[in-house]
Amino acid sequence: MRTPYLPYRATTLALCLFLALSSCAPSSEQAQEKVFRVNLGTEPPSLDWSLATDQVSFNVIVNLMVGLTEFDRNLRPAPMVAKSWEIHDNGRKIIFRLRDDVLWSDGKSVRAQDFEYSWKRLLNPSTASEYAYILYDILNAEPYNQGKITDSDLVGVRALDDWTLEVRLKHTAPYFLAITTFEVTFPQRRDIVEKNGTRWTDPSTIVTNGPFLLESWSHEDEIRLKANPGFFLGKPAIDRIEMVIVSENTTALAMYEQGQLDFIDNRSIPIFEKHRLIRQPGFRIVPQLRGYYYGFVTDRKPFDDVRVRKAFAMAIDRRIFPKILHGGEQPINSWIPPGMIGHNPEIGLPFNPSEARRLLTEAGYPNGKGFPEITLGYNTDETHKMVAEAIQSMWKQNLDVLVRLDNQEWKVYLNKLNNDPPHLFRLGWGADYPDPDNFMKLFTSTSGNNNTRWKNERYDELVERAARELDEYQHAVGFEMAQVRQERRLPESAHRGAAEHHRAAGCRQPHRGHEVPAPS
Repeated sequence: MRTPYLPYRATTLALCLFLALSSCAPSSEQAQEKVFRVNLGTEPPSLDWSLATDQVSFNVIVNLMVGLTEFDRNLRPAPMVAKSWEIHDNGRKIIFRLRDDVLWSDGKSVRAQDFEYSWKRLLNPSTASEYAYILYDILNAEPYNQGKITDSDLVGVRALDDWTLEVRLKHTAPYFLAITTFEVTFPQRRDIVEKNGTRWTDPSTIVTNGPFLLESWSHEDEIRLKANPGFFLGKPAIDRIEMVIVSENTTALAMYEQGQLDFIDNRSIPIFEKHRLIRQPGFRIVPQLRGYYYGFVTDRKPFDDVRVRKAFAMAIDRRIFPKILHGGEQPINSWIPPGMIGHNPEIGLPFNPSEARRLLTEAGYPNGKGFPEITLGYNTDETHKMVAEAIQSMWKQNLDVLVRLDNQEWKVYLNKLNNDPPHLFRLGWGADYPDPDNFMKLFTSTSGNNNTRWKNERYDELVERAARELDEYQHAVGFEMAQVRQERRLPESAHRGAAEHHRAAGCRQPHRGHEVPAPS
């Protein structure tokens, strides 16, 4: 059984820092129960796992829900709600056999129909899920999501009976089982969602099947979870989880050191305190498959010109970040992270100020003259501010271009990215499943998480071809080819390895997000 809010999905890049108290003295009010207290940092935008895209939301959801499979210690999909599965038709059909002892929190059984409904809801165009593309390997999933077909019965997922789920894929996808560990594939109750509409995730109406139940949600203040006595793997050893919402790092650290929090991660550790805290016995550095990147919005000037994008990317010296952030960050030029097949350190645009200036001149902006006013957006956070100011300085020094900085609270920032993004934006991406497909698919034309608005049919084709390859070496080479294409024609993201808050206990994502960009 999972340990609440601790890193059990150890997909890795970069470094995740966290402190955990070895013991804490409970208050008299808590003396009779075991309470785990942690800082979320910001308000979750959504607890609807068909709509959630960010790390904060998934950090709550992952303690409330379980899906068909879960990663084992070797990052292989292991049974969870699915007790077993059979693979047929050269990998293009998977039959999942479900356990019959998994219950929803209202006592009803979790059935195969709940997975079919959830997956088709994710794909339904009216849901407008940014993560719908994650299921595009399923037969007819993409045309259904894009409105080219309207009959959901044509989508290749169906319940054969209460305990049997059939999934038909449009092609072999060796990573598909890993996708079924991801939160957006967790089951949902149709009766609950349709009866309660947008309020179905409220504490009074939500039904869940995981180790904890949503007890209360005081918006912008605290979320409380309580142990689920009906959890099929047994009631958790911890009675309650208290997730406070404290955005100030210094306040969160003070709460930890005063015994008011049992755990804080990199997002809650002030940069200037890391040298002191690293000597504490509870301090841990955990590698993760994560990246921190700056993206360009490519459908507007000046970043519709690939030369300008390359110039901005090559004007950044990524080596500076570990020195100023003190978190063990690993600077990289490639998009696929170290530790994942398909990673090639030779791929990417290196720091080269003279070439950056030449490219900018070629694009019509010699020494930055005539360059339009542009804005770099980031969500409010001490680390993001420091990174943005450092890069702003580098662009001024190396390109003689002044970039305006603009920061916003996390939910507001996500909304702006979707509706009126700045010229440049900060996001992070963590592996939803440990395969380069998860990273390369982010920038495909159909990706709901592709905030760059860049599209390239050849790139899409290369990613699709690589995804079908069963041989691990050819699979990796295929994604390297796509990554080269990304380097030459994509918005060359000014990214570096970073310590991102990753799923439960700082280790999921979100995407953003896990897309999935996270406020860490």
